[in-house]
Amino acid sequence: MSKEFNYIVRLHGSNLDGTKLLPYAMTDLKGVGIRVARTMIKKLSLDPFERLGNLSEGDVRKIEDILDNPTSHGIPIWMLNRRKDPQTGLDRHLLASDLTLAQREDIDVMRETRSWKGERHARGLKVRGQRTKTTARKGRSVGVSRARIRQKS
Repeated sequence: MSKEFNYIVRLHGSNLDGTKLLPYAMTDLKGVGIRVARTMIKKLSLDPFERLGNLSEGDVRKIEDILDNPTSHGIPIWMLNRRKDPQTGLDRHLLASDLTLAQREDIDVMRETRSWKGERHARGLKVRGQRTKTTARKGRSVGVSRARIRQKS
């Protein structure tokens, strides 16, 4: 009896490529990196060299469950991407749109408190101390065009 191969697997609200190896397919979810994916697969005792499309429905449910609550399956707290959440104080692991929304809220709080990072975000400048004298000139005119020089003379 042959098992049916799924080319597209629905996981945590996203369509994932079933032809990829399991850890690399999981990294297509925003908020899951290769290290977290490999740890989750190891905790579930799944084969990391298995294709995502070959997994049974039960295994996909196990992955969904560990994505929803990683600490209950033995994932260390230091691997979570939202430790000590400012609003709740809990250690959480956010995925997909929840992660995007949390990042946007954090930036809004920085803007409202008028912190240095908030000011840089509000002005659309580099935030982490990078050079801006010669880089990050998106949308601005760079240099002087020869046509303007000819018109002035």
